[in-house]
Amino acid sequence: MVGTASTTPPPPAGGSGGLPQFDISNWPGQIVWILLIFAVLYAFMAWVILPRISGAIDDREEKISGDVGEARRLRDKAQAEAEAAALEVAQARAQGLRLAAQAQTEAKARAAARQAEEEARLNALVSAAESRIAEARASAMGHVTSIAQDAAAAMVERLTGVAANQGELDRALASSEAA
Repeated sequence: MVGTASTTPPPPAGGSGGLPQFDISNWPGQIVWILLIFAVLYAFMAWVILPRISGAIDDREEKISGDVGEARRLRDKAQAEAEAAALEVAQARAQGLRLAAQAQTEAKARAAARQAEEEARLNALVSAAESRIAEARASAMGHVTSIAQDAAAAMVERLTGVAANQGELDRALASSEAA
């Protein structure tokens, strides 16, 4: 075999040539420094950082509980206002229904009164028209009687050649009207 030459320098005298952290002779000093740094960091965390964090957490909890209480108060207030508004709406609706019913009743009463007035006026017109018709009928009937007398007299005269007696004509027409 061909010889292999190492390019790394030989270890110094009295050392193992490894990492100093793994050298047992250096451990007591390293342990002291680790304990000292741990104690300082622990004290710093315990007396400075943790009180600030716990204070911030407490402040945040107080703020949240205050906000929750305010939200509950506002919710209760809103519910009370909503109930009051619902009551007002119900009262307004009831009043509107009462006014509508009252207006409807008044309108019906006015319509009935106008209808009664119109019926009375129409009845008066009908009565007046009936009385005019009765007068016209009586007048026409009076003319019919005189026309019938004239026609009967003319027929009797034409058929018999003698003028008819007015008394006989009246009796004949009265008997024909009675039948």
